[in-house]
Amino acid sequence: MKHTAKITTILVVMFVVTQLIGLAVIQAYTPQKLQVEINGTLQNVTYDPLPSWFQQPEVKENMDFWKILPSILIAFVIAIGVVFLLSKYKLTGLLRAWFFIVIVMVLWLTIYAFEILVPWQINYTVALIIPTLISLVVAYFKVFKRNLLVHNISELFIYPGIAAVFVPIFNIWTVIILLLIISIYDMWAVWHSGFMQKMAHFQINELKVFGGFFVPYLNKKQRAEMKKQKELAKNAKLTKNQKQKTKSMKVNLAILGGGDVVFPIITAGVVLRSLGLLPALIITACATLSLLALFLMAKKGKFYPAMPFITAGLLIGIGLAYLI
Repeated sequence: MKHTAKITTILVVMFVVTQLIGLAVIQAYTPQKLQVEINGTLQNVTYDPLPSWFQQPEVKENMDFWKILPSILIAFVIAIGVVFLLSKYKLTGLLRAWFFIVIVMVLWLTIYAFEILVPWQINYTVALIIPTLISLVVAYFKVFKRNLLVHNISELFIYPGIAAVFVPIFNIWTVIILLLIISIYDMWAVWHSGFMQKMAHFQINELKVFGGFFVPYLNKKQRAEMKKQKELAKNAKLTKNQKQKTKSMKVNLAILGGGDVVFPIITAGVVLRSLGLLPALIITACATLSLLALFLMAKKGKFYPAMPFITAGLLIGIGLAYLI
């Protein structure tokens, strides 16, 4: 096992909670068919709760999904290229601004979705102000103050907002193609080029903003050493030489990238809209089990691409969903 049982449990629980929040958000933004009276006659109309400035091009036929997929892949490549260039030239100010804007937007979407789900009506102006204020405050402390608790809690709500934008433009087959492509890229970026490790190091140590769950911890030996140093500092007045002997420790990091979290939400969201809630929950369960299996099999000190393992679980889940 790469991490301790406690840390592994924390990561898996955060993953599951994010997936469930994602399903709730996607359900909130699912278009509804309504009957409205127009010129004295009842007509069926489709109401899309997703705010208009976040709505994607309308997809009417299966062929439209395949036309949109290349555009998504090109946008994905461009986004990676932009991040790479900004990182290479250490333009941290621009990157932080980009992170801040994106975080505000997707947090806004998630919070607004919960306002749709509550069983009472909220004044429209208030419904716009509340998520705006919360998302601005949270994004500020996440990006510019680097609060660990704020970081991880906000991650629970960031990826559902991202998924809500992308779910409407995928169907089962195009999301499977996307998963396969992302998995191949993930293997290349981790095992061949080391790009993922370099990006994670840059985000954590220089940018001070990381896209994913981030849990620093000490192992058993380090905790014992820390306890010893605290007792020494408490029970004796350290001389100057003794202070110099005090050891610094390298903190272990347990991380789970944002892509490893958001793509399962998108997949489960597509299944939710196509097949219903139970099949979507099966997708979430299979993704969770595959992630847990990776954590249990992984060895300390080695890096692993999570998406190939998660994709395998998602494909099994899709198969089971169709059987049900």
